[in-house]
Amino acid sequence: MLVSILNGFAIGFLLFILAVGLSLVFGMMDVLNLAHGALFLGGAYVGATLAGSWGGFLGALAIAAVGGLVGGVLLSLMTEPLRKRSHLDQALLTLGVALIAAELLIIAFGDDPLSAAAPPGLDGSVSVLGAVYPTYRLLIIVIGAVLALAVYLVVDRTRVGALVRATVADREMVATLGIDNRLVKGAVFAVGSVLATVAGVLGGPIYGARPGLDATVLILALVVVVIGGLGSVRGALVGALVIGQIDTVGRVLLPDFASFVLFGALALVLVLRPQGLFGTRAVAR
Repeated sequence: MLVSILNGFAIGFLLFILAVGLSLVFGMMDVLNLAHGALFLGGAYVGATLAGSWGGFLGALAIAAVGGLVGGVLLSLMTEPLRKRSHLDQALLTLGVALIAAELLIIAFGDDPLSAAAPPGLDGSVSVLGAVYPTYRLLIIVIGAVLALAVYLVVDRTRVGALVRATVADREMVATLGIDNRLVKGAVFAVGSVLATVAGVLGGPIYGARPGLDATVLILALVVVVIGGLGSVRGALVGALVIGQIDTVGRVLLPDFASFVLFGALALVLVLRPQGLFGTRAVAR
């Protein structure tokens, strides 16, 4: 059971790295980006191709970060004309981008599943409270915890975070101060996209890379965002850890009903608290 709980934390922190960007873009910039899963898959393919050595692993992280930065800026520019239109228009546009990206990845890397190796030194196991546990998954827990603290401090305790929150609250007022709010939106989009591609590289040794993985992780990320609440870093963290535990411990205790438990938790939160555990407004408006 201890190993399952630790696996729940590893999956939960990986989901947090993926979902916090989606939550910030949707909750703060009011853009529903369904291409977020494709960004994760792109990072996973890069990691599966290059990882296996420390040079390859770090190189994959760097390439994924640059790719996420470019992808985020492009998505921000593409969705800007739809800013005042409904979420349906944004969803259709970003879904089309996701489908095109997924096909391009299949052309580039093939349609056979790829596995990714952890860097040397992290491909073994360590003893945790008497249980043997993979070293790489412990690294995911540490990286996720550090990123969660860093994102929280930037959003809630810095002038940059205050500028982003001010842009969300009153875009025109920020514009009167001489600040181009399109740049703010582009920066938030880029950071969220970089986190998604980096999560793809980090998740490679756990999930591998295969067609359809983008849709799987996108659904999990949307569940995390709905449970945690839009635009809340704390909500994204709590939601991701809850889903991580349900997805792993639930499969051990109730292997035939794990999916029902997962979406049952989502339905329960929507009924009792439609805005999510830490959100200030409901997802559906």
